[in-house]
Amino acid sequence: MILKKHYIALFPALVMVGCTSQQAMQKPSKPVRQANVQITQTQTIQVKPTPKPAVKPQPVAKPSYGSFSDWKSDFSMRAMASGHDAQTIGRLLDLAYLNQQVISLDSGQPEFSKMPWEYVDSAVSDGRVSTGKRKFAEQRAFLSQLQSQYGVNAEIIAAIWGMESSYGAVTGNSSIPSSLASLAYDGRRQEFAETQLLSLASLLQRGDVSWSQLDGSWAGGMGQTQFIPDTWLKQGVDGDGDGHRNPWATGDALASTANYLSNSGWVRGLAPFYEVRIPASFDYAVVGSKQSAARWAALGIDTIDDVSLDANTQMELWLPAGKDGPALLLSPNFDVIKVYNNSSSYALGVSLLGKALAGQGGLYKSWPRYERPLSTVQVRNLQQRLTSMGYDTKGADGIVGTNTRRAFQRWQADNGQTPDGFITQRSAASLASW
Repeated sequence: MILKKHYIALFPALVMVGCTSQQAMQKPSKPVRQANVQITQTQTIQVKPTPKPAVKPQPVAKPSYGSFSDWKSDFSMRAMASGHDAQTIGRLLDLAYLNQQVISLDSGQPEFSKMPWEYVDSAVSDGRVSTGKRKFAEQRAFLSQLQSQYGVNAEIIAAIWGMESSYGAVTGNSSIPSSLASLAYDGRRQEFAETQLLSLASLLQRGDVSWSQLDGSWAGGMGQTQFIPDTWLKQGVDGDGDGHRNPWATGDALASTANYLSNSGWVRGLAPFYEVRIPASFDYAVVGSKQSAARWAALGIDTIDDVSLDANTQMELWLPAGKDGPALLLSPNFDVIKVYNNSSSYALGVSLLGKALAGQGGLYKSWPRYERPLSTVQVRNLQQRLTSMGYDTKGADGIVGTNTRRAFQRWQADNGQTPDGFITQRSAASLASW
């Protein structure tokens, strides 16, 4: 790892008298006469305002509807009261029917969690890579233009295109109005779904989306890179110059993806991750923490490929499959990819697909494919057991998330295991069967 120094100029802070924590009041004093001029002197008294007692927000009960039609009527009135066009809202709701499958998909959980290599295998399948290389070549000039304009790597834009719709081939066949209306009526994500419906109405009025083109994913994703309506309303751009911002148009979809990633904090010239070597005497307790690139180098972490990193860049050490699998330093761009899907496995899949489309190799170290995941019931048991032992997982939902991995990592450190945070049938056997 070749580190570049980065110097930051420090400027003294300006402190203003009379800030919000104190109020200055002027109190007149007795007049003072100097020669023939009478001068009124004032004294400045600092008065601290009396702090107001904190008001705890009261939980707002979710409205309950007797039927899907009741929700439609209520939503329509609220939408029009907030200024939305009555005709557009009415026509949109006329297209919406209650889709129980959408509600089931939204609340369902897989029986077993996936191992990271299962997700990666799908992301970089032979078919996705071969098709992607052809599509990447077809759009190379345009993608290079987007990279120059927005700073986002061309292969990452193409990889998201491939992950979200198989390069435009599969954009979804669910009625978007019905999907969003069903989610809103169900109530679990009512605010989200209603916001998307109102944004969809705005897109229809603006002419970006046509009434004949309202099929997408069951969760409301639209077009070739599966934007939800509210995000498209804010981030969509006219990439092909036809005067519209249509998520089903290739140029608009790719340009909007680049725009979205750029606005989400993409750092030009930085890869999403760098594979590294871990020294034999490494303290695994720092796995999952964010440190400067210089600090990781000082701890003995070195990139496998020769790369030049800014010494002050904050990076996270991630072991997606524990100590026996690949070790990755994640850059801020890895987190930016997760604005599309807040999943580390998804971001890794996009990153590796991008490398494949650019003709680069994958990971050096092999996955420990002999490891087996926990079932949802076992994960819930593990979460309950860890929390009861003082390793708080912040809930027992049966999903292995950051809080669960960190709690398990602390338990490992206290119970003779290498604290790599990797939860498997072997590493968690004594906890998952509780």
